[in-house]
Amino acid sequence: MKSTTLLHAVGFLMLSVSALQGCSTASKASTGSSVKTDTTRSIAPYFSPATAKARTPDAQGFIQRWLLLEPISKPNRSNTVFTDSYLRHAFDTLYFPAQFTILPKHGDKVKVGEQELTWHALESNLFNVKLFRFAYGLNKPIYGVLFWAVTVVNSPEEIKDVRMAIGSNSASMWWLNGKEAALLSGDRRMVMDDVVSPRLTLNKGKNIIRGAVINGPGMSDFCVRFLDEKGQPVKGLTITYE
Repeated sequence: MKSTTLLHAVGFLMLSVSALQGCSTASKASTGSSVKTDTTRSIAPYFSPATAKARTPDAQGFIQRWLLLEPISKPNRSNTVFTDSYLRHAFDTLYFPAQFTILPKHGDKVKVGEQELTWHALESNLFNVKLFRFAYGLNKPIYGVLFWAVTVVNSPEEIKDVRMAIGSNSASMWWLNGKEAALLSGDRRMVMDDVVSPRLTLNKGKNIIRGAVINGPGMSDFCVRFLDEKGQPVKGLTITYE
């Protein structure tokens, strides 16, 4: 009887080990598949190539066509350092020639220290521009970075008393036609209309928006739109990148 009991115990143990090995193999296969999917480097489905065709903001007024510069390395272990004084120094620093006046073209390159960075003309497939996905998809640094963004807003007439409404993750600074419009300081998550500029005037014809977004750890993105005196999206605008 002891011998029979021992044989049963050994048999049960062997079956248990076999089952565990099967689960381990399946788990590894599943994990491997997940890792492969998560590490695919692509800016889709977040962006599409911009076209020469004029584009209007989306139904809520958000601007989705931008020229984005590949991220500049700007190491920061924490986003708590993004005070107004820190940001003004960081954004006033000249990283590349004609930084505050350039209207780049798709494929243009700039030299920032040892980095050679490229401008990309893109359409965001979402209302917000996923900078983290832009950098990750191009196999560029995703943390401790500074992004530059430029776009052209065309207005059929002069429009006074509009406000630029911005959200960004993390801190950012924005200019309209060469003049500062808004500064978003501190460690923040992107919330639409998080900061609204003072009253601005959109010129008839071209208006150039320029923005800089800085982030240490975590995600990076932004959203921008214009609001009228009643807080409604400004109508009749078209967006180009030239």
